[in-house]
Amino acid sequence: MRAVIQRVKEASVTIDGNVKSSIQGGLLILLGIENPDTNADITWLVRKIVNMRIFDDEAGVMNKSILNVGGDIIVVSQFTLYASTKKGNRPSYIRAAKPDIAVPLYEAFVKEIEQALGKNVGTGEFGADMKVALLNDGPVTILMDTKQKD
Repeated sequence: MRAVIQRVKEASVTIDGNVKSSIQGGLLILLGIENPDTNADITWLVRKIVNMRIFDDEAGVMNKSILNVGGDIIVVSQFTLYASTKKGNRPSYIRAAKPDIAVPLYEAFVKEIEQALGKNVGTGEFGADMKVALLNDGPVTILMDTKQKD
């Protein structure tokens, strides 16, 4: 499981001209899922994300988590995080999980992060043509992969 975590001042997901989710301050998470991913990957990733100290404290030092600042989260499925560009100029997405595997894991990730955060999170819509807008804060952008925990 891969995630791109972006600290944002604001973010939104629009589908067919309608805003599905929007937040003012928090994290935008792009989530990629591959076939071997399990609930253990979800648990590890959620714990790391909600406790990651990437928000400024009173001294301007990144020392607070999303839990400490009471921020919001949007989670967007992003199969292109598993793009392979080794051959040719057209990326291959063969490592990305198909919907029958990815959708239940995506939904389980959203549910677990909501429980950890103690409130609802925004989402995109799996498989939809989404327009994702954000104002990156910092910028702070972190890539995490559950297969690279060391």
